[in-house]
Amino acid sequence: MDFLTSPGGGLLGVAAAAFLAATLVPLSSEAVLFGYLRLHPEEKVAAILLATLGNTAGGMTTYLIGRMFPEKKNFGDKTLKTVRRFGPAVTVLAWLPLIGDGLCLAAGWLRVSWPATLAFMAAGKLARYLVIAYAA
Repeated sequence: MDFLTSPGGGLLGVAAAAFLAATLVPLSSEAVLFGYLRLHPEEKVAAILLATLGNTAGGMTTYLIGRMFPEKKNFGDKTLKTVRRFGPAVTVLAWLPLIGDGLCLAAGWLRVSWPATLAFMAAGKLARYLVIAYAA
């Protein structure tokens, strides 16, 4: 039995792919989840939860990287203005391609509340994975 296609090993792969996809690594966690669920539909709940956990952990890692830079009060970037305006709620869109990483980084850089950021980010990522799981 192949470790990566077995339920246990595959779930680890789903979580790892989701984590990496939430960083700057160009990877489609949606495709990994979809493929895994086609092979193991009985593992739907576990796969969704682990993908959400991994992807949220990756997003929060990017948030923490943003916290490493000194906060800047005057800024002109549209992403920064959006995060400043809507606060942690904007990270519900952290799953979006291209801008999601920027939202996480900006939220950390602007010192947006991390518990609220975590909650909104996880909710958005969970919603996206529920849609993918439904399609599988």
